Amino acid sequence: MAQFPILYPDEAVLRTASRGMAAYGLSWFDAHIWACAEVHGIEELLSEGFQHGRMYGTVTVRNPFLAWARA
Repeated sequence: MAQFPILYPDEAVLRTASRGMAAYGLSWFDAHIWACAEVHGIEELLSEGFQHGRMYGTVTVRNPFLAWARA
C-alpha cells in the first residue's frame, strides 16, 4: 500500500460508473473499474474483461494476455 496510491470511490466515481453502465452496457463492477480510471485521468486500463482496443470515454482498454494467447 505504500508503493501505490489507493483510489477510493467517491460521488464522482459512482456517478461516472452509473453513466458507464447506461452508455456502454458494463456490469456494475466493471463500470466501477472503468469509472475510477476515467475520473482519475488514467488513460489505459489493462484487463481481459473488457473489449481489447476499445475506448470507453477517455480510457483505452488493452488485454495484456492477448499476444500470449495467440502464441
